[in-house]
Amino acid sequence: MLAGQVIAAYGRHYLVETGDGRRYACFPRGKKSAVACGDRVMFAQTAEEQGVIEAVDPRSSLFSRSAAHRQKLIAANVSQLAIVVAAEPSFSEELINRCLVAAEVQDMHALILLNKCDLKDAAAAALARLEPYAQAGYRVVELSALEGAEPLRALFANQATLLLGQSGMGKSTIVNALFPDAHVATREISAFLASGRHTTTQARLYRLDADSTLIDCPGLQEFGLHHLSRQDIESGFVEFRSLLGQCRFQNCRHLSEPGCALTKAAADAAIHPRRLDMFRRISLAENGQR
Repeated sequence: MLAGQVIAAYGRHYLVETGDGRRYACFPRGKKSAVACGDRVMFAQTAEEQGVIEAVDPRSSLFSRSAAHRQKLIAANVSQLAIVVAAEPSFSEELINRCLVAAEVQDMHALILLNKCDLKDAAAAALARLEPYAQAGYRVVELSALEGAEPLRALFANQATLLLGQSGMGKSTIVNALFPDAHVATREISAFLASGRHTTTQARLYRLDADSTLIDCPGLQEFGLHHLSRQDIESGFVEFRSLLGQCRFQNCRHLSEPGCALTKAAADAAIHPRRLDMFRRISLAENGQR
């Protein structure tokens, strides 16, 4: 039995790298796949560069999204989430909030990367839209990936970072700036797995150095949180935590109930009203019918 880490996920195809740098094209045993990029696994070698994943080691974190009847594993053993947005085109605030909640539930550090800041007017407008997240304590990093992404290396140092964002935000430009051979590596992996034309890339792990990794995922347009309870979503809004339990009613949903501590805090500008609006939208969408 060999030990390794999943460094690429292509459908049910996984590329596993051992500690000495050898790589194996692996499949999970059985029909269901509960393996994510970043997982540390035990696998049995079945051919020169092939194997079957027999077991997944305990995880420090598991970042996932879900709909009513399906959970999608995105990355495992990540310590930090970097959400990429851009001055142009417009980004979805709801997607930002959903990703932040998922990160908080897994005790991950999170930051927001505002790309394309060379577009001065659009960047100023985007920064204004991101004020609720800065107020909540999230770091907003301004950059223009076309001019280089070197400042990100310090932010990614000694972290296992997950890079997420909508299509068109410049996420690929960031990856290419940090890893000039990223496209070449992807082509090599597709050829190695002999499956690139049959499967969709889910995630790819890059090593910045021995202690720092970056997992890049395809662009997201939606992010379901059906696997989380209303209490999970509440506590996923970090600035709400000190207020939870202070409402007049124990089962307050923070909608229109009298004596709601969150409603009062928003009215007093102690929390940003847009964050409360986003919480209400997400909570109703995920838990309204439960």
